[in-house]
Amino acid sequence: MYKFFVLVIHLFRAYGALLYANIGDNVTLPCVYASSAKHLCWYKQVAGEQPQIISSFYRLSPHSNNFYKQFKDNKRFSVHTGTGFYHLNISNVQDSDSAMYYCGQTSIAVTEFYNGTFLVLKESSCRSFLQQPVSDSVQPGDSVTLKCTVHTGTSDREHSVYWFKKDTGSSHLGIMYVHTHSSTQCVKGTESGSPAQSCVYNLPKRNVSLSDAGTYYCAVASCGQILIGEGTRLDVGGEQCDTPPILRCMVVAVLSLILNIILIGFIYNMARVTSSAEHPRIHR
Repeated sequence: MYKFFVLVIHLFRAYGALLYANIGDNVTLPCVYASSAKHLCWYKQVAGEQPQIISSFYRLSPHSNNFYKQFKDNKRFSVHTGTGFYHLNISNVQDSDSAMYYCGQTSIAVTEFYNGTFLVLKESSCRSFLQQPVSDSVQPGDSVTLKCTVHTGTSDREHSVYWFKKDTGSSHLGIMYVHTHSSTQCVKGTESGSPAQSCVYNLPKRNVSLSDAGTYYCAVASCGQILIGEGTRLDVGGEQCDTPPILRCMVVAVLSLILNIILIGFIYNMARVTSSAEHPRIHR
């Protein structure tokens, strides 16, 4: 008889949704866990690929940490364990390290995935991109198109472009849209020293409302890595229902009329009081 076990993976969000690094840097992805945790693990996920387990650790056995597959003999990856934490260290960061990393707790039940840490390379020998503009302001009901320009190197590998949105005051990045590579969106560079080609990706938004305000990030997945831009901040000004000028004039006119009526009534009453004082009535 076969026995099946289902692993539950409660993934914790490591501190900070985005972690920026340069090629050759040493980085630490921190992770803390509850005292009830028994098994811990680190996962790596490249866009468009299945999650890959990096390491696992049985908390009650201090020397039980194991690395798997391509991470087993990769000395650039190590973990730092202690009471309440299970940190992942990556030394000499490479292009291929750019990905989403998850720290998890395992038990028997169902598998659950939550937010992880996005390791972002500021510069890459494989592919780089520029997102413009830095900010844009619109009024409710307007339409706007956010642009992302990807400057590629000499390679012409397939790539995907993702749009993320972060609401004001939130650290959560929600994926909105995915572009797949298309040669019709790209043009070859003509100037000396320019990239081999530039690809422009648009994110149109129509009938903008206050809920659309936030920072929009453009990310490109290629060469086994993910690069993300600095973000375009979209400011949506004004009220949801702006008062038309004619209605404003009508309100002002009505208020003025009411004030005039009150003023006339006050003057009339004052005149009556004055007249009564000057010509008192004689009662017999």
